[in-house]
Amino acid sequence: MKLIAFLVIATACGQDNYIEERVGIQLYSLRAQFSEDVPSTIAKIKSWGITVIEGGENTYGMEESKFIDLLNKNGLKTASVGTSLEELRDNAKETLRRAKAFGAKYAMCPWIPHKDNNFTIKDAKNATQIFNDAGKFLKANGVTLVYHPHGYEFRSYEDGTLFDYMAKNADHFDFEMDVYWVTHGGKDPLTLFEKYPTKFKLMHLKDMRKGTVGDNTGHSNVETNVVLGAGMIPMKALVLKGQELGVEYMFIEDESSKVVSQVPPSLEFLKKI
Repeated sequence: MKLIAFLVIATACGQDNYIEERVGIQLYSLRAQFSEDVPSTIAKIKSWGITVIEGGENTYGMEESKFIDLLNKNGLKTASVGTSLEELRDNAKETLRRAKAFGAKYAMCPWIPHKDNNFTIKDAKNATQIFNDAGKFLKANGVTLVYHPHGYEFRSYEDGTLFDYMAKNADHFDFEMDVYWVTHGGKDPLTLFEKYPTKFKLMHLKDMRKGTVGDNTGHSNVETNVVLGAGMIPMKALVLKGQELGVEYMFIEDESSKVVSQVPPSLEFLKKI
């Protein structure tokens, strides 16, 4: 009944409004294009009808203020800026400064440094403490910190996983659901949503080529990123579940060399949900 009621409300409000206002792109998707021409790449994002982005930690050789001006001139709102564990540990004020400069409500950390592929409970505990300390500071200043799991967090720990430890001890930070990396790490994103319905504030939309074999190293072949809806991940169900649970922004992240040709059909897929 809950999902049926949600679908009625979503239909009444108009799915197109959610796509236009809440679905954007992670700028890392276009790193190759940015390295060649920043203004034309930002214009390309606008031409797709996208109005929301995640990024900002890398301005690709352009002065930050000029990069922000370009975003603004092209009608692009920065909902989430990037940061790192090291910056959060050593200089959370810089993360706050960047978020304020870009006008972002969220700051996202995508990686926890660890030795080789050996992510341990010690790494998880250390990161959780750093995220809680920095997250408390950021929240007091109007910015929400989210951590983006990459799969290695789903290794077994006690009666659950290392991610379970982090989620249960996340007092001052939340998470960004990347459906590709959760799947690649051996877990079901829908099950994770159900288990932690209030923990995920943002979402990365990335589909996986059918037949891809995942692992929990946090590494994969980027060419397994395919058009949304064409792969092995139940994208429609996940988008609807994210909306139902109040995920505020969803970002297409296509790390493949085919990103420019794949984003438009991915957007069309989302509009049809």
